[in-house]
Amino acid sequence: MEKERNKFTNKKGGRPYGDGGNKSRDNRDGYRPKPAREPEELPEGLVIGRNAVRELLKSGRAVDKLMVRRGDREGSIVVIAAEAIERGIPVIEVEKAKLDAMSCGAPHQGVVAMAAEKEYCDVDDILRIAEERGEPPLIVISDGITDPYNLGAVIRCAEGVGAHGLIIPKRRASGLTPVVSKSSAGAIEHLAIAKVVNIAATVESLKEKGVWVYAAEAGGASCYDTDFSGPCAIVLGSEGEGVSKLVTERCDAIVSIPMYGKVNSFNVSTAAAVLLSQAKKCQVDKLKK
Repeated sequence: MEKERNKFTNKKGGRPYGDGGNKSRDNRDGYRPKPAREPEELPEGLVIGRNAVRELLKSGRAVDKLMVRRGDREGSIVVIAAEAIERGIPVIEVEKAKLDAMSCGAPHQGVVAMAAEKEYCDVDDILRIAEERGEPPLIVISDGITDPYNLGAVIRCAEGVGAHGLIIPKRRASGLTPVVSKSSAGAIEHLAIAKVVNIAATVESLKEKGVWVYAAEAGGASCYDTDFSGPCAIVLGSEGEGVSKLVTERCDAIVSIPMYGKVNSFNVSTAAAVLLSQAKKCQVDKLKK
């Protein structure tokens, strides 16, 4: 099997996606206000935003209390409050200033929930989920994505295509902050997430278990010509550096997204949507045969 792996390995460097010349989405003029504090400082278990709170309630995770902006009596806020009351969760009306302070400036849309901290799983749990579904594993690996908005969007993409889990590093990367939760539009409540000490070692472990691991970098084979139909994992790198050299060297192959316009790269979450959708299509097509 090692001979076959080496046959398809491409060691060229580079990135298949990017940030359009910006290190972070926060730096784009007019895109969004920067939070008053870094997202990592927000309290664990805080879930902000209507979609995120709605999905939290659907997930069945324990919720201590729900706070809504005083005076909001229309739209999805009413539905969310009703669901919380039905589950016996205290619903407390508070002033907007209170919600602003709790979310540290991040947009909360008038609702904040205090939930039990999301539990991480093991990598083997992710493989078990795929086995229980009767599907080949489709795993996303984050190699140092630091922007919480990007990580949240990647989680949304992964859950949306039916990936079985996400693996993130313990250090030098965004954790599962409330901003990540909100940016995922609640998808974080439905996706298994494992946190590991060493991404490179995890890649080797997955390969030993029959999972083909692809680094998303420039200079690789076109993702549209790559056979993702078997068990596979796709590694997405940081916004500034891409997939690290050490991790790239451990991967079976490098895959890239062909670019036909004048810009030469995609944002990491956009790249995730393209690559994961293509991988899932390959897997579904094979299962239909």
